[in-house]
Amino acid sequence: MASVVLDAEGRIVLWSPQAEDLFGYGAREVLGRYAARVMVHEEHLGLVIELFEDVMRTGQSWAGAFPVRRKDGSTRLVEFRNMRLTGDDGRVYALGLCADRPTVRRLERDVALSARMVSQAPSGLAVLDPELRYISVNPALARINGVSVADHLGRTVHEVLPRMDAEALDSAARQVMETGEPLLGRRIVGRTPADPDEDHVWSLSLYRLDDTHGTVLGVAASVTDVTEQHRTAVEAETARRRLALVADASARIGTTLDLDRTARELADVAVPELADMAAVDLLETIVQGRRRTLGPAEPATLKALAVRAGETGSGAPATGEPEGHTARYGPDRLVTECVRTGRPVLVERVGDTDLPRIAPTPEGAGELARAGVHSYLAVPLIARGEVLGALELARTRDPRPFGRDDQLLARELASRAAVQIDNARWYQNTRNAALTLQRSLLPGPPPATAGLEVASRYQPAGTTTEVGGDWFDVIPLEDDRTALVVGDVMGSGIDAAATMGRLRTAADTLAPLRLAPEQLLGHLDRMVSGLDQTIATCVYAVHDPRTGRCRIANAGHLPPVRVRPGRPPELLELPTGAPLGVGGVAFVTTTVDLAVGDLLVLYTDGLVETRRDPLDARLDTLLALLDDPSRSLEDICDLLLRTLHEPDNEDDVAVLIARAVPLR
Repeated sequence: MASVVLDAEGRIVLWSPQAEDLFGYGAREVLGRYAARVMVHEEHLGLVIELFEDVMRTGQSWAGAFPVRRKDGSTRLVEFRNMRLTGDDGRVYALGLCADRPTVRRLERDVALSARMVSQAPSGLAVLDPELRYISVNPALARINGVSVADHLGRTVHEVLPRMDAEALDSAARQVMETGEPLLGRRIVGRTPADPDEDHVWSLSLYRLDDTHGTVLGVAASVTDVTEQHRTAVEAETARRRLALVADASARIGTTLDLDRTARELADVAVPELADMAAVDLLETIVQGRRRTLGPAEPATLKALAVRAGETGSGAPATGEPEGHTARYGPDRLVTECVRTGRPVLVERVGDTDLPRIAPTPEGAGELARAGVHSYLAVPLIARGEVLGALELARTRDPRPFGRDDQLLARELASRAAVQIDNARWYQNTRNAALTLQRSLLPGPPPATAGLEVASRYQPAGTTTEVGGDWFDVIPLEDDRTALVVGDVMGSGIDAAATMGRLRTAADTLAPLRLAPEQLLGHLDRMVSGLDQTIATCVYAVHDPRTGRCRIANAGHLPPVRVRPGRPPELLELPTGAPLGVGGVAFVTTTVDLAVGDLLVLYTDGLVETRRDPLDARLDTLLALLDDPSRSLEDICDLLLRTLHEPDNEDDVAVLIARAVPLR
């Protein structure tokens, strides 16, 4: 904007630098000269003088556009704002403010456009002064805040929006004013009078406002409500996490056929991703392998196979009952309703009257209250059309109540886990039956025999595998002789246990017939050959204390160990022979000395074979453990099992140790 001041006669007394740019004359060229002669074409001179005299006489301002002559002879249309001024000495002057008309029109359009954009913008816009008080607010921000434009002006953010974190906003705005670096797209959460009952999410941007001299005028703020986008993003992330949880559950649940471990895996998946506390409860009848349907007025007896609790303060389990505990839940209890109907039970917001229906006892309800349980969900564990139990979930630290999406996710987890739990349950029942059968077929404590002291051990395979077919036997014979048998039926389960029983019975029947060891193994081989796809290994030895010798035949079994005082333990060099059931291979009897004090150690491959170590190395370890034949036989059995048998071994173990003693 150019400034020109004229005295009462129309002479130029002030010529601003902007006037030099606009008209092309320097100040020295025009000061003291009549303005009309310098700036106006001859044909417009009369009109200009008339307008000047009117302003000076009446004191009324005049505004308009007028063609002006520049120094270079060109003409420019200039916007004028003329007014009369009175000095301290009483003299009057004319002030002319002028600007190039196209520039003025452009500025007017820009201002009009800016004003229209600000007023009609969907985003909230505001200007705050250096004291962070509102000096300008557009209608959109007034709607977002639920406060009129007028009620914003002159007030701070805290005064307008007391439920917002005004301190954080003020700190951010002051940092922008200090550094000049804009703040872009910061997410803020809060509530405004426009919607006082729901949290909203806004995207906030702040920009420093400076004048042409660098003076800080305040801060401009842009606010956009992104609540829906935020919710969509949260829902998408939640869905992603839920899918990841289901995928994780598929990988983590059912890694073994151990019932308790499978239940713990389900609880581990549920906490803390889905709940703060979880309990996996199975009906007692299901654990015992029986089917039973609950009637409408019947209680439910549930065993808590697994319990997981996050940081709840009291460490209370989800139902108030510890892991491994069996509790009776009345017919009015929520978990009873869940297992009786086979449908989920959801209590979004747990009240005082709900806690007694969750826990089996008043004490359990008190534990849940102290833990801060505020939301509860129970979903049935259903496999093959049968309700096995329930997965109980509770929230304490997570403030969100369980919703329908949580219920769907819990049902998906429970559905996947129930099949694994049912598999583990049936396997456990089958294994227990096989183990019971096998133990019933194994001999009791070794009988008293002439010339031998005997000790034995049988160790089933780890709980994650089926029962094997290992067996041993001690058979007293006439003439003070004793038959020692150790064998291993290939395979596992009830079939292997039954085959083992048949072999043991056959050996007990054949041993008194005074058959040579190779003959007895021949009979067993023919018997096994008649069975469908069955193979077994066996070592059969007959000890005669009168001669101090042992006659031994081997059918594909690991060699026995002989331990003699004063000598290193040794693996007996016997013809290995073919396993029983192969057929067509003759067995060979080997005679070895077994003097008083000597030990004969028979064992199955589960004692020495592992997936990690070479068999020769394990046999060397076995020999090293047998370096002291003076130990008691019971101690030697315990030492071998404690040192060589690994907990995760997938094969059972039979050990039979005999020490030659004097005849009585």
